[in-house]
This record gives sequence, structure tokens and C-alpha cells, in this order.
Amino acid sequence: MRLSFLEPLYKQPGPFASVYLDTSRDTAVGDPDAAIELRWRHLRDALMSEGADQDSITAVADTVGSDTEIPGTHGQAVFTAHGRLALLDELPAPPPRDTAHFGTLPDTMPLVVQHTPGIPYLAVHVRYSGRHSTDATGTVRIEAEAGTWPLTKVTPGYRLGEEIPVSDWLNAAGEVGRELEGYARRVDVEAVVVAGDVWARGILVRRLPASLRGRVATVEGAGESEPGRALLEQRLESLFSGRMAAHDRALLDGFLAERTRDGATAEGLSATVSALQRGGVKALFLNDHPESPLRLWVGSEPGQLALTEEELRSYGIADVHEERADAALTRALVGTRAELVVVPEQRVRLSEGVGALLRYAGPASPA
Repeated sequence: MRLSFLEPLYKQPGPFASVYLDTSRDTAVGDPDAAIELRWRHLRDALMSEGADQDSITAVADTVGSDTEIPGTHGQAVFTAHGRLALLDELPAPPPRDTAHFGTLPDTMPLVVQHTPGIPYLAVHVRYSGRHSTDATGTVRIEAEAGTWPLTKVTPGYRLGEEIPVSDWLNAAGEVGRELEGYARRVDVEAVVVAGDVWARGILVRRLPASLRGRVATVEGAGESEPGRALLEQRLESLFSGRMAAHDRALLDGFLAERTRDGATAEGLSATVSALQRGGVKALFLNDHPESPLRLWVGSEPGQLALTEEELRSYGIADVHEERADAALTRALVGTRAELVVVPEQRVRLSEGVGALLRYAGPASPA
């Protein structure tokens, strides 16, 4: 996963207030807005206890719960600094628990994890309930959405909607297929998920351009979707559960191949940090441990990180402090434009939960 969406955040000076909050409103709670406000008060108290300035707290208060137009379960990630909103991101699922942190570095790892698996896809729903014949009356309705899973749950993708007389469907399906190919190119889709009437969708699938036909997965069910949410959301949830994006799988395969022959890899916190100091990491692999107690010492620049204060100072860095390891690692990845791949532990268990595919093999001096 590329982390370019975080670059604007790290261009701003800290310290940062980082808040993750469940902002779902269609719950069993009688007054969800009041519940959101109550949860925010607890987080506000946590920020105050960590020394957050009042202006940054006020900036968070002005933002949390502002996503009233988004239906379904979801959350918000809010980052503020020096009284200004630094980044706001809608979460496709509520955070496992509401959290708030104030520190020199933003707490971005929970946000990154919510972006995974980051699968670019095209969802197509073919609605038709008439007689299975092109001399029948009625219309075939096509709904399609191109996006990236799971972000499309809360951030709508490119949408297409058309109605076509069933008598024209055999010819029109080819034109629709070419139009869908254009949508698919926008996000470089790796999966084309098709639902709806078996007869009408079958005609469409057979007339899709060759570039799309090999990526088709048909799913059963009516495929109804809640307004404002991803098209075929429940079907996509089942289909993509436990799956990695193809790009991330390729990076992981490269890491495993290099590791087998003791090639350009690093594993464990010490070796990975050393590689990040040199700017030599192409992709970092992480077993997600949200409650990890690991900490690192950092300086003002992304590549300035170490396991101990003494090591960092030995490089001539005077302004150092201790941070959560995941916060330090994420900043280093963004600063060196390396990628991050969250790897399920049952798939590959990494030493200390972290490993790296290197840009090159061999020693180099720290940055």
C-alpha cells in the first residue's frame, strides 16, 4: 500500500492531537448524536491529561461527528495541530475502541490499517425481472461503481447508471462493457464483481472486453445497497474478507523469495529500523498489533529513528524523544516513500511483527 495520502499530514509541524471515534448513527442508541458527544468528552479529557493545547482540542471538537450524511456503521479519524485541522478521514468501520493521543507524531497506524486491503474493484448490478427473451418488453437497468475496497463504504466511487430496453440488450451490452472498461481503468481494477439477474448479467459478461472478462466474479443475491453506501457492499464484504490486494501480494511474494535466499530483506525491529535509517526500505511488512508496547527514539526527520536514545545521539542528533514504534515507522515510510503491507499473522509470522523488502542489499551509513 502506498501511503501518499498521509504526505500532507507529515508536512505540518507537530505536536498532533489524534482522535479515533465511532460516529455511527443508525444504532440501537436512542440519541446517537448525544452518544457521540459523550464519547468525545471522554476523549477530550484524555487529550487534556496528555497536555494538548486548548486550540487543538477545539479544532477536534469542531470536526468530530460532522459526517452526518454518511449512513451505516463507520467512524472518523481526526488530526489537529496548533489549532488547525491537519487531516480528516472517514473510517469504513468504527474503530475497535475510541482513542485519543497527543504527541509529537500523529497516531496514524490505525488509519492505515482501516485502508487495507485496498483492493481496486468494479461492482456491477444488473437489474431485470422480466421474461428471458430479447423480444420481451421492459428494461434492463445497470448500476456500476468503481472504487477501492473498503474505502468505498464511506467514500463513493465513480458511478454509472443506465436503463436499456430489453429488446436492445444484446447489442447495448457490448457498449456498456466498453463504458465499464473506461471506469475500470480509472482505478486499475483487479476484480469485477457482477450480481443481478442471471440471464441479463450473463449477456453482459460475455460481451465485456477481454481485459475485464478474466477478472469477473459473479455473486448471487439481489444485491440491494443502502443509499450512500458502496454498491453490493455486503457481497463485497464476503468476497474480499481475508484477501490481500494483488499489489501487496506481489510485494509479499518478493519478500518471501528474498528471505529464502538470504537476500535483500530485513526482519525484526532492530534490522528494520537500521534499513529505514539508510532509506533502503522498499516495502515494510507488519503483523498488526494495535496494542504493541514497542517504542522507538526519534528525531525531527523521518529517517532519524533508533532503538535507544544513545544511538540516535551518536549520529549528532540533539533533539530526540521517545514515541510509539508504529508512529515512528509510519512517519519513516511516508518520508522515504516506502510502502506498507499489513500481513495477517496466520499467513506470515514476522519476527517482532515486522520485516522489510529492501531496495538494495548491503550495508550503508545511517541517514
